Amino acid sequence: MNAVPSARPSGPGRPKDLEKRAAILDAAKRLFPKHGYEGTSMDAIAAEAGVSKLTVYSHFGDKDSLFVEAVRCKCEERLSSGMFAVEPGVPVRQQLLGIARAFFALITSDEAIGMHRTLVASAQQSPKLAQPFWEAGPAQVQRGFAALLQAKVEAHELDIPDTRRAATQFFALLKGECHARMEFGCCNFGEREIEEHLNATVDMFLRAYAPR
Repeated sequence: MNAVPSARPSGPGRPKDLEKRAAILDAAKRLFPKHGYEGTSMDAIAAEAGVSKLTVYSHFGDKDSLFVEAVRCKCEERLSSGMFAVEPGVPVRQQLLGIARAFFALITSDEAIGMHRTLVASAQQSPKLAQPFWEAGPAQVQRGFAALLQAKVEAHELDIPDTRRAATQFFALLKGECHARMEFGCCNFGEREIEEHLNATVDMFLRAYAPR
């Protein structure tokens, strides 16, 4: 009688490796906004994550790659790609307002404000970070939103000749004065004022691109 082969065990250390990667990313997302790019060392990230510096390098290769991945993950946490999926039966205004709220919450979070200040402060010392940061964060969000707008155009719910440009306009309008003043740390806005700003932005966008 042949013995029944036992199930093949999973590779050693795999779940632990994933946990370490997550811990490193969490540490990076905390330290980069707090201390800046130049002020955050790989040693500090390793200590914060409870791993060795060699483990940090084995997962992310270098500090630039870790920074960019931290940016990408933060965007995905606050503004997932699923938010740009077409939702049949949902009014355009309702979906745009949901995206507006999520985007504004992302860009005005302490982490995002800190990350943006970090990038600006590091522009001269680390100019090569700018393009990867843009691709991992703003460009990814704009592409997802432009694809949604294109779907709405094809469904005759919007009339937009250039969806890529319209996407950049939408997010620029959402930032407005509110975001600029928050970056300078000179003003805090109440929930009511923010909600009025978001509603006004969505209404302006729809007046521009409603079907003729």
